[in-house]
Amino acid sequence: MTTLTKQRLEKLFSGFAGKRIAIIGDLMLDRYYWGHVGRISPEAPVPVVEVESESTRLGGAANVAHNVASLGGVPLLMGVIGNDGGGVQLRKIVESSGFPTDGVVIDSSRPTTVKTRVIAHHQHVVRIDNETKEEISSSIQRRVVAVLEKELEALDGIILQDYNKGVLVKNLITEIVGLAKKGGKAIAVDPKFNNFFEYKNVTIFKPNRKETEEALGCRLNEWESIDKAGKEMLRRLQAENVLLTLGEKGMSLFERGDQVTHLPTRAIHIADVSGAGDTVVSTLAMVLASGGNIKEAATLANFAGGIVCGEVGIVPVDKQVLFDTVAAQMNHVPN
Repeated sequence: MTTLTKQRLEKLFSGFAGKRIAIIGDLMLDRYYWGHVGRISPEAPVPVVEVESESTRLGGAANVAHNVASLGGVPLLMGVIGNDGGGVQLRKIVESSGFPTDGVVIDSSRPTTVKTRVIAHHQHVVRIDNETKEEISSSIQRRVVAVLEKELEALDGIILQDYNKGVLVKNLITEIVGLAKKGGKAIAVDPKFNNFFEYKNVTIFKPNRKETEEALGCRLNEWESIDKAGKEMLRRLQAENVLLTLGEKGMSLFERGDQVTHLPTRAIHIADVSGAGDTVVSTLAMVLASGGNIKEAATLANFAGGIVCGEVGIVPVDKQVLFDTVAAQMNHVPN
């Protein structure tokens, strides 16, 4: 793990302010029903959840934007919503959050992705997904690219957030990465299975264990297999860095030149891992945009992911909580 002094932490965190990060990917609306279970349904052997409250939040790539904003950055959301109630609600939340909506494209041929979660006694009971996984059309792709071209010069970084919902298709990935490289912008990727090996030449590629096992057709049960997988991804993707998230094992950072760093988990209490990947990739992009090196970015992202795992539901990391947590746990660092 890299050594971070309090002075260095303060410099990085102060650098977060106003950083403009484009988040391109699958926009989602997360709905929650919170309640308690007091009986089993007489109609079927399932629990009856008596709803006590409801909430609606940004999900998917929109949650990444929420994390960027929570850290002090300015997110530029780029993705697709439907011409429906979910899309209207998602756009209203985005606007009320103060995020630009220039990159939010309406496609009347598809529904807005909405995930509805029922939670009782701080545990998930069921999740209902309303979505399509059809690839967006070439005309919608061109509209996304046009927004990126217009905003590129003013950006401090780019995040590609893929949930296999059809927005990040092969041609669009190639165009975005090409524009980012040409403009000298750092690009962070949170991938999924379908286009796993299309994300070539990026700054940081952040898969989790399950995605990596599916893509490489192997099991990551020991450090030897983890190291082999990380180096294989570096080679095949020609990436500058790969950060493999491993749940209870923490994270492993693979850099060009065969340098490997294993970071132990910083999660103290696991309540819900939903959204942790969003927080990790957001923190990576923000630290890099603020002048941090890749080890510093991975270290802070590891802490950030551990913090949000302690919360029920998808929530962004709080900037001050992250700073205080890192400063406290690195108590060997002089003030």
